[in-house]
Amino acid sequence: MNFLAHLYLSENNTNIMIGNFIADHVRGNQFTHFDKKIQQGIFLHREIDTFTDAHQIVRKSKRRLHKRYRHYDGVIIDIFYDYFLAKNWANYSAIPLDLYTQSVYDLFDKKAAELPKKSQQFITYMIEYNILYNYQYKEGIAKVLNGMNHRTKGKSQMHLAIEDLNLLQTELEEDFTFFFKDLVAFTNQKINEIAVISNDTEIK
Repeated sequence: MNFLAHLYLSENNTNIMIGNFIADHVRGNQFTHFDKKIQQGIFLHREIDTFTDAHQIVRKSKRRLHKRYRHYDGVIIDIFYDYFLAKNWANYSAIPLDLYTQSVYDLFDKKAAELPKKSQQFITYMIEYNILYNYQYKEGIAKVLNGMNHRTKGKSQMHLAIEDLNLLQTELEEDFTFFFKDLVAFTNQKINEIAVISNDTEIK
């Protein structure tokens, strides 16, 4: 899953949101200096990624793109799933997307100096271009895909994936809807498990 989904799945717990957000910028177990709730967020992020990668519906979504994008198919599906979450946000949250994303930006703007350098850099980019809010628009998704293609120096051809979103939107949105229901249930259970574990010992 991509950034918006990870944040949403953090259940509005600010420290878990921070951990969930920075997890890709933290290596191994080099996070024990963070608050325990932030550690929980990092652990939760990794659990979400493992569950997502193994899920049959996600694998089906990837197969729809694999021939054209090969090992970049998963990255593209993560972005597409955030698009469907943002597009259908009112089905998942009583807080309007503009208010939710602004509260996220305010949180990370205040905490940026305490976070890994790569996280700080992405926070600046995310706020400047209002990335989370613009996930609901295909124009926003196209910009993200273009940026990812640029980062891979054109090897991924991810800028073309907006065409696939247009062609496969119905099938992919159905995939997302069924999968996300499972993911929400999994995450709710996992948050409770992590809280119990962290009461006894540091998360490794």
